[in-house]
Amino acid sequence: MRRTFLLITIGLLLFNLTFGQSAQYKQLDSLFSSLFKQKLFNGNVLLADKGKIIFEKSYGFANEKTEQKINNQTIFELASVSKQFTAMGIVLLEKHGKLNYDDKISKYIPELGFYGNITIRNLLNHTGGLPDYMEVFEEKWDKTKFATNQDIVNVFTKYRPKVIFQPGEKYQYSDTGYTLLALIIEKVSRKTFGKFLSENIFQPLKMKNTFIYRSRFEPKEIKNYALGYVTDSLGYKVLPDSFGKEFYTYYLDGIVGDGTVNSTTEDLLKWDRALYDDKLIDSKDKELIFNSAKTNDGKETNYGFGWFVGNSKKYGKIVYHSGGWPGYSTYIERHLDNDKTIIILQNHSDAKINSFLQKVRAILYN
Repeated sequence: MRRTFLLITIGLLLFNLTFGQSAQYKQLDSLFSSLFKQKLFNGNVLLADKGKIIFEKSYGFANEKTEQKINNQTIFELASVSKQFTAMGIVLLEKHGKLNYDDKISKYIPELGFYGNITIRNLLNHTGGLPDYMEVFEEKWDKTKFATNQDIVNVFTKYRPKVIFQPGEKYQYSDTGYTLLALIIEKVSRKTFGKFLSENIFQPLKMKNTFIYRSRFEPKEIKNYALGYVTDSLGYKVLPDSFGKEFYTYYLDGIVGDGTVNSTTEDLLKWDRALYDDKLIDSKDKELIFNSAKTNDGKETNYGFGWFVGNSKKYGKIVYHSGGWPGYSTYIERHLDNDKTIIILQNHSDAKINSFLQKVRAILYN
């Protein structure tokens, strides 16, 4: 009798668990299917609970012309989600004694010595005060040429654009800072940015579909690649290159560090899992990466090393990053207290991820 009762109890528990997961899956699929029909979503979504995938699905085309469908292995440009990998590159070099966070950037890029006391740490947490390189290049760069990270140094050395504020005085998100971090990685490691990340992050974590890719600067054939689309003035999906070579996505394509990591949802889940163990880094490193830095007057920046940091009464501590670049809209969110993960990769930059994130979280927590 006891054995029968036990078997019935286990059966009911398994039924309830399966039914709960099924209901959760259906809710998520209903949400993303609706967004897809409204042309508000086109791409891949993966949700995991303690590393176990509870929802993974693809919507739309990787190539509108050939109607090649997106699948779980489709590769997307990550845009600014790339910054967490640039930051990790710096952390790994620091761990091996190759640099210090409080080194002045002029130690590695002497041409920028006129910027004074800006440190590597300032670049990591966006408190350096450097002007936006894209604005400078829009005005000063010869758009018939591809720009590289060294060109940013050369242009800044030539024109000396003024800092927005003194180091540590304020927080202001800076793509410029992360391009200089990538250059520092190259100078210290004596390897290209892509090779260093591959050897020290992507290969050890078996992220086989993750790499640096610049489709215009160094074109090559990549199977199962999601072309990035924007909407033109007539409402049609078009590739950014249709706007010509003077459009910034073209002439800035040689620059790395603030973007240009390409990956899949499943590779990003491998990355997520590695950040819970000590394979790459230890608890001391995680304190810096996943905690908010402060300005000189003690104000929270809500940014660590390559991650935004937030705290929610409902969901606990959350670290996250979004990415936006013509053609792509990307997002990763990690719930550190509850070990839940949200990964969203889209190849249509008009989609607004924030518009449906709250619904996703609510379903994720039942």
